[in-house]
Amino acid sequence: MKTKFLIIITLLTLFVLPSQGQTQQDSIRNTTQQIEKQIKVLQPQAPIYQLFPTENIWALIKLDTRNGKMWQVHFTISKDGYEGELVLNSNSLVWTEEEEEIAGRFTLYPTKNTYNFILLDQIDGRTYQVQWNNEKEKRFISRIY
Repeated sequence: MKTKFLIIITLLTLFVLPSQGQTQQDSIRNTTQQIEKQIKVLQPQAPIYQLFPTENIWALIKLDTRNGKMWQVHFTISKDGYEGELVLNSNSLVWTEEEEEIAGRFTLYPTKNTYNFILLDQIDGRTYQVQWNNEKEKRFISRIY
């Protein structure tokens, strides 16, 4: 009787304990995965488009932060004022297939000159002079070497 009892306890120990350990590992793994998902959700995403103020209270520059495309945005509060977007740069500044269009890649920095900004590629460091203006022939973007 004593031998049967020891055999039953031994068998129960061998079968019950490993299954409980596995359950705890699965539970820990699931909890870890849930925490990782929550962390990913909480990480801020860089915006695709950003507006940068100019010295002109009626004009801003809209930048596609993935590829450096830009528009001069005008708004008005009067019926006679100009409202709309003018193209500053319609070409992607991400040149090769190896490079990626990543949100937040490009950003603008104002200069002391009212009509000029510096565009920075924050991945490879390329810089560009950006000049906005109401007159088309005075608007341009030029690589700074």
